[in-house]
Amino acid sequence: MNNVGHLLASPWRRSTAAAVAGALPVLAFPAPNLWFVAYVALVPWLLLIRTAPTGRRAAFDGWCGGFAFMLAMHHWLLPSLHVFTFVIAALLGALWAPWGWLVRRTLGGSPSGGRVASALLVVPSGWLTIELIRSWQGLGGPWGVLGASQWQVEAALRLASVGGVWLPSFLVVALNVAVAVLVAMRRARVPAVAGLVAVAAAGSAAWAGAPRPEPTGERTRIALVQPGVIAGADSADRRFDREERLTRQLAGQDVDLVVWGESSVGFDLGDRPDLARRLAALSRETDAEILVNVDARRSDRPGIYKSSVLVGPDGPTGDRYDKMRLVPFGEYIPARSLLGWATSVGKAAGEDRRRGSEQVVMDVGDGLRIGPMVCFETAFPDMSRHLVQDGAGVLLAQSSTSTFQGSWAPEQHASLAALRAAETGRPMVHATLTGVSAVYGADGGRIGPWLGTDASVAQVYEVPRAQGTTLYVRFGDWPPQAALLVLAVYGAVELARSRAFRLDQAGREARCLVD
Repeated sequence: MNNVGHLLASPWRRSTAAAVAGALPVLAFPAPNLWFVAYVALVPWLLLIRTAPTGRRAAFDGWCGGFAFMLAMHHWLLPSLHVFTFVIAALLGALWAPWGWLVRRTLGGSPSGGRVASALLVVPSGWLTIELIRSWQGLGGPWGVLGASQWQVEAALRLASVGGVWLPSFLVVALNVAVAVLVAMRRARVPAVAGLVAVAAAGSAAWAGAPRPEPTGERTRIALVQPGVIAGADSADRRFDREERLTRQLAGQDVDLVVWGESSVGFDLGDRPDLARRLAALSRETDAEILVNVDARRSDRPGIYKSSVLVGPDGPTGDRYDKMRLVPFGEYIPARSLLGWATSVGKAAGEDRRRGSEQVVMDVGDGLRIGPMVCFETAFPDMSRHLVQDGAGVLLAQSSTSTFQGSWAPEQHASLAALRAAETGRPMVHATLTGVSAVYGADGGRIGPWLGTDASVAQVYEVPRAQGTTLYVRFGDWPPQAALLVLAVYGAVELARSRAFRLDQAGREARCLVD
């Protein structure tokens, strides 16, 4: 331990160690997909921060680790944003500075059992507050929420049905705190073991008591059309041609709905009635309505929109959803007057796309109501929750990820649909242009094959419908709200203790003067 302390005495070495430790949790996400790493991935970071000589140094250790976590989680943006990726990671990493101070405050030195017990609540609450703040769309949205690393763990999906992705996040951090205490603080092992038991009890209670989706006995046959990578000046026309050929293969397969990916149509259908007629002919040929995604300047209003458009045998049905939450820098530049220079160093949006104003539930027929989302909107738990509250029976995501082929992004994006399905108790379809496309049941379990980034195919899925209301749909984002309450109570108690200490000191000094 003395040798380790000597090595970390150098500020640069300590900062490097904090950065390496902060990046470790990324291994739990796809594509490495080592989900079990999440249970101990924070331990080195926690142990490092608790040994910080000052609160300021602990905060800096928190920033270093947060910067590395954000950079590692979003490293696939480097080809598009270049140096700006580092700027974003540095800004978001600052959210972990107060968390670092909090870790040292609760776990530093030789903490009492009471301090450790409070750390098991306060440290995860601080982490959850960070995830809540950075989930604001203007800061990039909730990509890389720690609980999302557990997307294929059945117990974690059950927890998500109770408290959304936030509840697995909280419990994973609490587990890491308990392990860190067991490793380094022998005198406080009793509360640490109690924390481990509490985590196990919470998981067991969710498993046994949370309402499960109720199968209706009905199945919907949904086809995903994934054309694959198509590049070049005339890529929009050639992509449409390939999607048309793939969709024709679905004739006679008794499909209820055909779903194309994000930006599958590169022209406004009002400006290109020939494309609208071809889509209507496909709908008649397959005897199914087709959900396309139009990425184009609209003919009926100014600006470029990304819109999910439902097309039937007579053409567009009038059901349309305009994407509401746009990707920062990719689809618009925040404060363009200040940050517009980002277009000169990467592939940032040359023109801001326009936002839609409300979510839409579409009635496909035969009792099937679908709730569309576009691309990174699937990272936001509240959007799928509101769609289910509005009556959506199947959640749909249309995405592209064409820019990020060969990176971890396609797998990470596809995994989010499992969480949204489990949270809401509704099946979810994730359809892309270039993979990964996937379908998940109402419990978050995978249905049928993933369509990888090398596939160009039309794939039919039998999707069981479900009913019932999960606790998350009913009560919403209560774990982050509870975390804020925990931090508020902790702050009030610490303030009261500090005030009592100062009063006691003042009293002692006064008595000394009298004596």
